[in-house]
Amino acid sequence: MLVWNPGYGSSGAPTAAAGPTNPVKAWLLDQGYALAGTTASSGGWAVEDLVANQPDVLRIVSAELGEPEEVIAWGESMGGLTSAAALEAHPELIDAALPLCGSVSGAVPMLNGGLDGTFVLRMLLAPDDERLELADVRNEAARQAAFREVLEEAQATPQGRARIALAASAAQIPAWTQASDPEPSKGDLAAQQEQLYAAFMFGVVSPRQPLEARAGGNFSWNTGVDYGQSLVHSGNAQLVRALYREAGLSLSEDLGTLASSDRIAADPRAVAYMQENATPEGKLSGPVLTLHETGDTAPTVAQAATYEDRVRANGDNALLRQAFVDRPGHCDYADAEIAAMVTTLNERLDEDHWADLAHPASLNALADRITAESGLERGGSFASYAPNSMLRPEREVQR
Repeated sequence: MLVWNPGYGSSGAPTAAAGPTNPVKAWLLDQGYALAGTTASSGGWAVEDLVANQPDVLRIVSAELGEPEEVIAWGESMGGLTSAAALEAHPELIDAALPLCGSVSGAVPMLNGGLDGTFVLRMLLAPDDERLELADVRNEAARQAAFREVLEEAQATPQGRARIALAASAAQIPAWTQASDPEPSKGDLAAQQEQLYAAFMFGVVSPRQPLEARAGGNFSWNTGVDYGQSLVHSGNAQLVRALYREAGLSLSEDLGTLASSDRIAADPRAVAYMQENATPEGKLSGPVLTLHETGDTAPTVAQAATYEDRVRANGDNALLRQAFVDRPGHCDYADAEIAAMVTTLNERLDEDHWADLAHPASLNALADRITAESGLERGGSFASYAPNSMLRPEREVQR
């Protein structure tokens, strides 16, 4: 039994999709899987409602079809997070989870990364522009428009481009983000910076007001953050330093400006809400198989590494495997890739051990076979990849 959870913006529909695409759903039904889905009437950041829905969905399934042999929670983006959270919340009902492109480390570190990027951009480019709301957002549409205006103006100058790169790096945006573009070469600074700029609005200035409304206040903070250290560990330090040299700017002076700027504190009650709904602890009762694009920006692929860190800290790392496709995009998977992921997790449930099931070579061979037998779109290739952990993986408020 596969229980689908929708991504952000997809909830609130009158009926649940029960899967990512019609060809995948048809293929799964042909293979003997039962499919169900859940939605939330309120829409938006509905993780709380979606997790609470799982027992009701399974009661309906059992009444209509009989008791499922095994239950897998799955979904994309926010639905991927919901899947991981549902396994933790309902271990007696859910046997495994398949988060696809999921924000599996939760909204707290995800939006703290966004705060870091917008804070750096505003403090260095338009510190007095009150339209650039960083937290406690009152007008999301006006905020988005103002950030876009400042961003586009800055992109027109070498100095602005360097500062955009620093801001994007604070949010851990990778240097290849656009599926329509080839991967920039290591020496092509301009192309790498263009990738950071192109992803900034989607990956950094993500909607904040609806999430704050859910949490009852601001759940992001940057008190105590050293942005110089953030740059060192961002993966883009050489790029940023080179762009600053080209622009004739002092990186140390800009980092000093950031260090002396007033910081933002969070509402502990709002943080507690988002920790509960949901910032997974990584306590696994069954196998979890995640899938990410290496160039994802919302959430950044660093979410995968931080989730793994939490699982390992709980001693459950034998239950977790993570797969990657080496390309930009967000939830832009080929149908055969998704079919291979479902099949692999199901085999793990049957065999009770991973062995090489989730190895890139095994996943590629399986996806090839599925395409040959069914005609499902093949896509690219699974690849070995080790992302950096999130710069700020915290679950607790810094004061």
